[in-house]
Amino acid sequence: PTRPETAVRLRCPCGPVTAFVPWDGHRSGNPVRFHSVPAFAAATDLAIDVPGHGKVVVDIGYGGTFYAFLSAEQLGLDVCSSKTRDLVSAASAVTEAVKKQFKLHHPESEDLAFLYGTILTDGKDAFSEEPTTNICVFADEQVDRSPTGSGVTARIALQYHKGLIQLDQSRTFQSSTTGSLFTGKAEAKFGNYNAVIVEVSGEAFYTGTATFTVEEEDPLKHGFFLK
Repeated sequence: PTRPETAVRLRCPCGPVTAFVPWDGHRSGNPVRFHSVPAFAAATDLAIDVPGHGKVVVDIGYGGTFYAFLSAEQLGLDVCSSKTRDLVSAASAVTEAVKKQFKLHHPESEDLAFLYGTILTDGKDAFSEEPTTNICVFADEQVDRSPTGSGVTARIALQYHKGLIQLDQSRTFQSSTTGSLFTGKAEAKFGNYNAVIVEVSGEAFYTGTATFTVEEEDPLKHGFFLK
């Protein structure tokens, strides 16, 4: 570790991500921040027919994985006051509808071309000093306790694509479930797709450690494939 900040490079399914952890010579601190993989808008103002809700308009952004974004208001809900179960059910319906009606494409790896979930927002996408609130419903109807690192990254990329924020303009994002906060900003343009590198910052705490070992006689030590 180095002072005042230590870089920690992580190999993620989406590619290498570098985190930066404050270090005072004795212990780590907060806030922790990371630089995303290239993030971009995959689709904007996409009309989707959602069973039980009718037609809605969604944006799709990539921030390490793909998410659909729309205001909870389009589904007759309020991201801050509606029951979490109702938000989860509605977001899951959007995810399934988008999967059936829109084909995703990733410019470098088709293995990444899948919709991970839907993020419902308060609709406050234009730049403001006030936090904007969202809830991320991903995978098997799981709810993130945070505003979501890859979700904030994708949302920043969409806002930048739409001209709602500028480079190095920080926004604050709040989880509607726990109230936790992240900040995010587009740091630099990157390549095609009007992609940007996004810096996301928030609090981080130790939750555990793990040690893995490999024994030479283990016949599956290098992994295996399923037919």
